[in-house]
Amino acid sequence: MTYLDRRLAVAPMLDYTDQHFRYFLRLLSRHTLLYTEMVTTGAVLRGDRERLLAYDPAEHPLALQLGGSDPGELARCARAAADFGYDEVNLNVGCPSDRVQSGRFGACLMAEPDLVADCVGAMRAAVALPVTVKTRIGIDDRDSYTELADFIGRVAAGGCEVFIVHARKAWLSGLSPKENREIPPLRYEVVHQLKRDFPNLTIILNGGLTDLDQVADQLRQVDGVMIGRAAYENPYLLAQVDRRFFGSSAPPSRHQVIRAFMPYVEMQLQSGTPLHCMTRPVLGLFQGIPGARAWRRHLSEYAHRHGASVEVLEEALQRIPEPA
Repeated sequence: MTYLDRRLAVAPMLDYTDQHFRYFLRLLSRHTLLYTEMVTTGAVLRGDRERLLAYDPAEHPLALQLGGSDPGELARCARAAADFGYDEVNLNVGCPSDRVQSGRFGACLMAEPDLVADCVGAMRAAVALPVTVKTRIGIDDRDSYTELADFIGRVAAGGCEVFIVHARKAWLSGLSPKENREIPPLRYEVVHQLKRDFPNLTIILNGGLTDLDQVADQLRQVDGVMIGRAAYENPYLLAQVDRRFFGSSAPPSRHQVIRAFMPYVEMQLQSGTPLHCMTRPVLGLFQGIPGARAWRRHLSEYAHRHGASVEVLEEALQRIPEPA
């Protein structure tokens, strides 16, 4: 089985962690584990698989997150992930949106641990890749620690060794997906207890972490940390990761990151990708730096224009003094 260093990962985020964002993040950190947006089994099996699963080799280590609940379909999708060269397959048991529930996957699967175990077992039988599960600490009124531990135990019996646990419960009705990321309280102590009770499992904590001091503190109690919104609100956070947690050399400057990103942008432009698809991930790069507002304004105004080229990035970069 592939060994992946799981100390830090960036969460799968719908409409954010596309291949352009992932390539950009890889310029900031070589070691952070990256995840795709969730892709449904139906899309993989009946849609444009080449478009859905495509990525740049520079994005490794990279995991594919799947949404589904049919063991046979998930096994076929896991084989596709292996064929495409992904490093891990992850099953979404955490998303609470209505669309996900209507397809009988996401957080509602927490009520069906034996089915989740069957899904994991089918995928593990199909591929040699690690098969992992991303879940919540509970759903609706089924949020006792006993129920969570029962879920983890049953799914682990199906062959799952790695659990990414968003330390909030999910309300399956009454809250939007955005509200479900903010309103239910964070309960890190629940994830810590899981690690104590399941010491042989790899437990990754997700939810609400915004700086590397928080990450370091959590790594004293769990095996890894997954960050989400902080990665796009303040992506330069990742530039410090390799030196702090993986023993690498000094991080690149923000200007160096953008210049390293430009050849990728030019390549994508030549293949027909609009510029704004590549500039959206970099809007927060200069957060807290003088000139950040001018950077964002220039990209927001000009990147959407017809025929916009990499020169828009160059011009935006000139609005921020480069450190001596």
